[in-house]
Amino acid sequence: MVRKVVLDVDTGVDDALGILLAVHSPELEVQAITTVNGNVSLSTATLNTCKIVEMTGQTSIPVIPGANQPLKRVSYFEHRIHGVDGIGGALKDMVPVKQPESAYAPDAIIHLAKTSSEPLTLIMTGPMTNLAEALQKCPELPTYIDEVIYMGGAALDMGNVTPVAEYNMYVDPEAAWDVLQAGFKKLTQVGLDITRKALLTEDHLKRLDDTKYGAYVRESTSDYMKRYSERNGVKACAMHDPLAVATAIQPNLIETKHLYVDIETNSDLCDGQTVCDFQGRLAKKPNAHVGLHVDAEAFLDLFVRTISLLQEESS
Repeated sequence: MVRKVVLDVDTGVDDALGILLAVHSPELEVQAITTVNGNVSLSTATLNTCKIVEMTGQTSIPVIPGANQPLKRVSYFEHRIHGVDGIGGALKDMVPVKQPESAYAPDAIIHLAKTSSEPLTLIMTGPMTNLAEALQKCPELPTYIDEVIYMGGAALDMGNVTPVAEYNMYVDPEAAWDVLQAGFKKLTQVGLDITRKALLTEDHLKRLDDTKYGAYVRESTSDYMKRYSERNGVKACAMHDPLAVATAIQPNLIETKHLYVDIETNSDLCDGQTVCDFQGRLAKKPNAHVGLHVDAEAFLDLFVRTISLLQEESS
């Protein structure tokens, strides 16, 4: 069955790759792409998203801007990782014809969820501000949503902004708290525990050379790979956001554990830390399926095949 999905993005390097994967996956039907302040400003994330959508040729997919700042905090951009423009300068000269819609993302999420002929899946690859605002307006929203897959958090691994906090959670932990506590039927955490194992390398880039998106992927990930090598000693691009998309396509790519997950919102050292209760010490009902293992080889093969516009071989 084809899953109807809404992508919520702060389009940086890996969000853009996730959009390519989603748009070209026959298993997904992208209803809309909503944008949020995160890796870059809302306006830049929206412009980048319009560029990527236009590059795919799927210009009927609406791009809908949302929150231009976190619920309670100041913006925290990641230009060092994603470049000033968010996508490594790969489309710096492109002026897209595709324009964003005049709607507001939280309102659009509510409308799409309530009017969809089938329950929606939300794939969140940026801070969860838009969804938190939608919940404030429509507390019953979880009854209309099949699953929320979010890229964010770290159950057992170290953070990537602070020693304990993953970027999306750190930028707007209050929004993440609202989502975690909202009572969604299914929340799936695709965090650093598994995304750091899903690395796009030179070998994958070579497989993409001479395909439609090969030059774009190589250019957009170039500086990212340099920064990743400086920090981790491996020249690669961690596929954080595409893995969240792939989880909607093939859920068996990851292994999860059903846990109670909370987030720190009031700590000098630990703001944005996702606290996963492995031993039930908080005596609270599990609220998220936390990704702990990934078949990275299968995921990367899926990604390369899909954006190469090849049909995936049957298993």
